[in-house]
Amino acid sequence: MSKHLSLRKAVLEWLEYAGGLSPTPQSIVTLMLQPHWEDVETAVAAAAPREEHPDLYAKVDGDWVPNSLTLLEESGLAEAARLIAQGVPVPVSEVADSFVTFCTGPAPVPERWLLLNGTFPQGTRIPLGRHTLQTFTADELRQTVPMPALNVLQRRSRDLDLITGAPFIHVPDPGRPVTRRPTWFDFTGPRAEAQHWQALLPLMLWDSELLRVDSVFTVARGRRFDLDSRNVPTTIQTYEGRDGGEEEAEVRDTGFFDVQAACLPALADFCAAISAKIDAVMAGASHERRILKGRARRLERAARHLLAAYQRTYNDAGVWEVEADELRLDYVIALEALLISPDDTGGRIAANIRSRASALFLGLDHQKVIKAIVKRAYDARSTYVHGDVIKGQTEEEMLKELRTLRLLTLQVILRWLVLTPSDTEDLTHLLDAAVKDPDCENRIGQSLRAFFTTTPPRNRPADISAT
Repeated sequence: MSKHLSLRKAVLEWLEYAGGLSPTPQSIVTLMLQPHWEDVETAVAAAAPREEHPDLYAKVDGDWVPNSLTLLEESGLAEAARLIAQGVPVPVSEVADSFVTFCTGPAPVPERWLLLNGTFPQGTRIPLGRHTLQTFTADELRQTVPMPALNVLQRRSRDLDLITGAPFIHVPDPGRPVTRRPTWFDFTGPRAEAQHWQALLPLMLWDSELLRVDSVFTVARGRRFDLDSRNVPTTIQTYEGRDGGEEEAEVRDTGFFDVQAACLPALADFCAAISAKIDAVMAGASHERRILKGRARRLERAARHLLAAYQRTYNDAGVWEVEADELRLDYVIALEALLISPDDTGGRIAANIRSRASALFLGLDHQKVIKAIVKRAYDARSTYVHGDVIKGQTEEEMLKELRTLRLLTLQVILRWLVLTPSDTEDLTHLLDAAVKDPDCENRIGQSLRAFFTTTPPRNRPADISAT
């Protein structure tokens, strides 16, 4: 405890000198040269030895010493000194307490936070495998950044207001450095929506409204939050002011994926069921048996292509015409990845995909519609990959067809997950048999009805409702 008191005293004395500098922003070197900074480093070494807090140290000339860049910038101490020099009334006692906590508390585990464009109720917290879907209160967000005492004095308070209540999917990422700002294209790995598809897919299967990843942040709670308001899509909201006139406010731009509080328990149950099924399939990725490994690979491929299409679809009318054919191709690849069989030959692939997709639906009328949708998609896909142009289709027809194909792809993925067996049998064998064998068709119907009854998505499918 006395070590902590010594550290606190050293910081307060340093702030007294550093805050008296010129009000222009000081460099790290300038702040390090101020009186008592060596005393701060000595107190840090005593209160937070390297054996317990290696993240606070750097090697200089062969020796491990407290890292001044970490202690000044990441803790927020340098910013506090700059504000004091500018004459801002900074609560120095709280600043000193925050710095002591920064140095002596356990090092946080870096996390990835994916900002979604949907709307969820306050207090949402839903497990999604290793991930968690959560909306954060203003106070919870303030605790994620270092030096909370500075929040109200800086622009970041406004930035935190912008994302208060916003839905995030977050997951521990211990190997990720917290000292670099992430970029949208992270060349150390796949794009974020592809890397975290196992958390996003259950939400997308719950509701057919479009859900996208708007931004990605690296967070080490209490240590670093790479929040940049420029990475948060915003819109201007007009509302009636106190004097009766109109006022404007910049707010986060949310999409159409809106979950009400009454739906939250059902969503949590659905996500738990789907996450369990995804985990069961992906467990085969490291299994020796070929079918299990292939099944896991095919599910991941289907999910990634679905997400690739989603990320380029702002809404059902917001699709770039030059990309429409590529989106259609992504959906067809997703269907093919799940419904193709190792036994298929080139001449029968398209026909088999149509047949198996329709076998996932109940009732002859619905099956006929599904076959027609898949045929049109496959024909368009072939036209595109062969370098030709799809003719005779208006923009309105094209957008409607894309939406129909998107909804079909979602249903195929969902039903594939519901029906995929845990043993080595391939699902395509059951789907092929269902065309001729009533027992297999009944088996499919029973499994689907059971799932959609106990853990239904937001909207019950028409073929299930009619049976």
